[in-house]
Order: sequence, then C-alpha cells, then structure tokens
Amino acid sequence: MSEIDTTATDTLLKRARQAVEMARAAGANEAWATAVQDRSLSYAFRDGKPETVSDSTKRGLELKLYVDGRYGVYSTTDLREARLRDFIAEAVPLTRQLQADPQRRITPPALFPTAAAALQLVDPQIAELTREQRLAWCRELEAVVRGEPTLISTICSVEDGQKLVADASSNGFSGAYGKTSVGFFQQVSLRDRGPGGGERRAEGDDGAACLHLDDLPSTARIGAQTLARARARLGSRQGPTMKGTLVVEPRAAMRLVSDLLAPAKAGNISQGQSFWPRLMETQAFSDKLTIIDDPLRPRGLESHPYDREGIAARPLTLIEHGVPKAVYADTYYAAKTGLPVTTGDSSNQIVQPGERALAEIIRAVGDGVLVTEWAGGNADPTTGAFSQGLNGHIIRGGEIAEPVVGMIVTGNLKTLFASLVEVGNDPFPYTALRTPTLVFEGVQFSGA
Repeated sequence: MSEIDTTATDTLLKRARQAVEMARAAGANEAWATAVQDRSLSYAFRDGKPETVSDSTKRGLELKLYVDGRYGVYSTTDLREARLRDFIAEAVPLTRQLQADPQRRITPPALFPTAAAALQLVDPQIAELTREQRLAWCRELEAVVRGEPTLISTICSVEDGQKLVADASSNGFSGAYGKTSVGFFQQVSLRDRGPGGGERRAEGDDGAACLHLDDLPSTARIGAQTLARARARLGSRQGPTMKGTLVVEPRAAMRLVSDLLAPAKAGNISQGQSFWPRLMETQAFSDKLTIIDDPLRPRGLESHPYDREGIAARPLTLIEHGVPKAVYADTYYAAKTGLPVTTGDSSNQIVQPGERALAEIIRAVGDGVLVTEWAGGNADPTTGAFSQGLNGHIIRGGEIAEPVVGMIVTGNLKTLFASLVEVGNDPFPYTALRTPTLVFEGVQFSGA
C-alpha cells in the first residue's frame, strides 16, 4: 500500500477506527468512518510577477451511521478524541429521528478488496519540493511567452498536493492509501484585430497534471503549446451554417464523452434522469466506441484501491464497441434499481484509441470543422439533447484553414455517437478522462 507519511496515515486510521467504536458504543448498529488529510499548494505568476501563494492543509472525518433502519452521514474537522466522542453522541440519536430506509445497508465484506494493488500513487519527490523550485517553474513558463510582440497578459501556476485517506467499518473493513499530485498550467492573451479593425483578444491555454513529477512535460513544452493555441485563434471569424464532418481534438472531446457518461449512473436511473436504461445491451452507438473505467491504472489520476464504500477497485467496461454494458451503481442505488453493484465512483475513464493521429485524420476528412474548445452549452441527461458553442477551424482540402468562432452544434448525444466514424490514436494523457480525437459525420452546424 502506498503511503506518504506512515505516522500521519496511522493517526488517521486510528481515528477512523475510534469513531466506529464510539458509534457502536453510542448505539449505532453499523458505522463507516473515513478520515482524510489533504494538503495543497499553489504558486501563481501574472505577467512576470508573483501574484498568489496558497498553502492549505485540511483534515476531516466523515461518519456514516446505520441506526435501527435509519441512515445518516455526518462530518467534522475536529478529530480530537473528546470532541469526536461528543460529536458522535449527538449524531446517533439524531439518526434515529430520520425516516427509515431499508435499502441503506453497510457494504457487505464480500465486496472488500482482498489484496493490495500496486498503483504507484505516491511520488516522494513531491513532498520535497521547495518554494524556490516552484517559483523557478513559474518563471520558466512565463519566459517562453515573454518575447511575443502581441502579448497582453499571461498567467501561469504550479500546483501540487498530498492526500491521505483512511477507512474503517464496524463489519471488518480497514484500509488506507496516499496520493500525490503536481501540475503546470498557463493562460495567454494576445492582441488581435476584429473584422472592423477594433482590438480584441485571442486566448490560449495549456496544462498538465500527474501523480509523479517525472511524468510531467517540460515547462518549455507547456509554454510553447499555450502560445501556439493562442496564435491559432488570431483572426477568428464567425463560422458558417453548414452540414458536414465534425473533428474534435482530444481535450475538447472530453466534454462530449463526459456528457455521454454523466447519466450512466444508477442514481440518475432511479430518479428517471438518464437515457441509458433503454440503450443497455443494444447497438446504441458506433462500433468504434469502447470506454473502460479503470481504477487500477498505475499512476492514474483517479486510481484507487477501493471506492468510497470500500468496494474493491476493478476495471468496468461501460461501452463495448458501441454497446452500453454497465453503469456506475453503488450498493444503495443498485438495490433501488435492481442493477448489479459495480461502484459509485468514476475513476480513469479510457476511450479505446484508434490508429491514426490528428494530422492524418484531417487529410483524410478533406472538408469539415475542427473543434479545439467548446464555448458554453448544455446537455440533458434524460433525453440526450445537447447544444454546444464551439471555437475551432474550418477544414478545407485536408488542411486546417481559418479559425472560426460562434458556431453552434445541436442534436442528440445518442445520434451523435452513433455517427462516430473514427477514433484517433492521440489521447490527452494528463487528465483522468483520456479521450483521443473523435470524428463524426453528418453534423449540423449553425453559424453566420
């Protein structure tokens, strides 16, 4: 099991176990306690000068109580033994006053993990980072764009953190793990001219987050990518109304996949707010689409040995060659819907990649629209209807042409993903949702 600080981990686990014992002594039938310690640091530069420094550490405990068929969740930031005892002494009788909910039951031991997973969640180097190193990285990010003649402003930041989680239950669960994180982020605004000659801004951003320092790209790469993305927006014009091929870059594709998976939850299904139930085990989407949730991915941003209920982590196939196979279902909503228990927590959502890179895809498409970012919009989890504004480029003759703004794509997520004709080989590697380039045919665009 990965740990950042053995002493701190042992202290948290001790408090979680004590909370469970106190709850049982106060009259709870069952109890589950989660103790967390989370430290986060952020150093930000604006236009070459330090702007903000943030260093915060939070500790807290969440307690789930099962009392005479009733269920309550309580939290506190005071982990001193005496205060914890008083807190629990008030929580147990309060739970007795709640409405009975027979489907709320503590996680059965059969779902607990039986072995520790080698997930590589902790990088000891991050705990040793100094103020000087963080500031040096900020200066390096800023230096990459400083010579740009049209530069208006740049903001860059370095963020890192260390988190400990410890769980204990009255029916035998005991576990703890640690996780580190580190990231570089940058935004750039460039001076641009509008169609009428007025001044406006072209903006770009880039960033990366990892659990291990060695997995981060260089500050030079982040700075260059940020500047390139801003330069690509220079001279943007209102896009046309048209119907054609939609090519979505990996980072923009995350929005579409996130909207598609948002209602893939037993909770949504129970409340009648999901279009997934009638699609299960049918050829609902293109056979090019396979999505797996993998909490056991080494160094994955959302990897974990068990979820919030103590359910052992395991890969979950959500969509297989266009066929929806499973949804996120914790013990409670699985009982309410009759679905099998999977997990209530999403982790590393992986879209199975294809064979070609973006440049090769663009050449093959010929004509269409390339989306580099979405500009507002919404999606209805009940029906799948969506509307998204976009920024991007016209694709003409197999090449990326003029930048466009103000175009809108409307339709239905079910129809859109049924029209998926290709998945790229280029997933963006610095987020938990890893999506390559996505290509859709026959999409309607509204513009000028």
